[in-house]
Amino acid sequence: MAGYFVPAVLSVSVATFLFWYFIGSGVWGVGDALSFSLTAFVSVLVIACPCALGLATPTAIVVGTGRGAQLGILIKDAAALERARDLTTVILDKTGTLTEGEPKVVAVRLGAAKTDGELLSLAGSAEKGSEHVLSRAVLAAAEAAGAALESPASSRVYPGEGVTADVGGRSVSVGNRRMMDRLGVPLGPLGADMDALQDQGMTVVACAADGALMGLLGVADTLKQGARDAVADLRAMGLKVVMMTGDNERTAKAISDQAGIPEFRAQVLPADKAGAVKAFQESGEVVAMVGDGINDAPALAQADIGIALGSGTDIALESGNVVLVGGDLKGVASAIRLSRRTFRKIRENLFWALIYNTASIPIAAGILYPFTGWLLSPMIAAGAMAFSSVSVVTNASLLRRFKP
Repeated sequence: MAGYFVPAVLSVSVATFLFWYFIGSGVWGVGDALSFSLTAFVSVLVIACPCALGLATPTAIVVGTGRGAQLGILIKDAAALERARDLTTVILDKTGTLTEGEPKVVAVRLGAAKTDGELLSLAGSAEKGSEHVLSRAVLAAAEAAGAALESPASSRVYPGEGVTADVGGRSVSVGNRRMMDRLGVPLGPLGADMDALQDQGMTVVACAADGALMGLLGVADTLKQGARDAVADLRAMGLKVVMMTGDNERTAKAISDQAGIPEFRAQVLPADKAGAVKAFQESGEVVAMVGDGINDAPALAQADIGIALGSGTDIALESGNVVLVGGDLKGVASAIRLSRRTFRKIRENLFWALIYNTASIPIAAGILYPFTGWLLSPMIAAGAMAFSSVSVVTNASLLRRFKP
């Protein structure tokens, strides 16, 4: 806007000087034509100074980001604040974002294993050393049950599936149905148990040893307090809310129903999360990705806005454009509202700056002189220009009153 406004003002200033010097001074008898023409020329330049125009955007952004910081919403750059107002879709990771991220083993179904301890011993030993949240849940259950654990001689992680390990000379596999199918381990009668546990919102971990299914572990992760309200708030703002998870369809549906999310993407491998976000973008959506884990980092970087929870991993915090310090999902809606309010202030500032200058330029150019004999003094023009800048800053400062 300034790129058009400034040349236009310079052109008007020169035209004002030439008009009064060559035409107006003779018609209305202004006395010293050069002095009068220069006064009008300078008045136009001073009163049209685009200070208010230049202040309109940065002052609102500075106040908006500052207010966000006070509310625990760290906005890393102005571009993120700008894009947030255009969001159409918010994608929420499940584990650690919608849920507490501290799953626990709440159900055990035995297969070839004769006791819970035997099953937990094999599964816990295979998971030993893993940092995955489900692995930690299995280990915690094994330790709580007093099961004997030993370090595996070797192990291999299959992202999105599970882990295989050599435990005491036995080949142990711990993972989801996809892994069991790939390894050719039949679920048998426990297949119905797996479906039933998944319908209850549990993530079911199967444990096999030497090709035989030892049993199932049902792992539950409770929904965060206020998660359902946060989702309802986002939907009330007209945003599409989608849950993304590596869990199977049954578990994903159970959790999404609990959270009040009508749409979800299940069995999304960590490497495919960014691709899932890109698919939404290619369909014309402006996407925010909300996550907290290492697996979420590529998706956070791919999204138009990456929103990381402050309770998440360092790489997630680095990948996000916005960080919610408290980890409260309600901050997502607050960040979007703050963005919309900030840009409403910017539009107001630009409007008043442009209207003020547009209305003032003709007066400074001497349009009233033929009727009143009065020409605007450059000193008065300077005061009016300063008042314009103060009014823009004051309007932007009202953002400090923003409440989520």
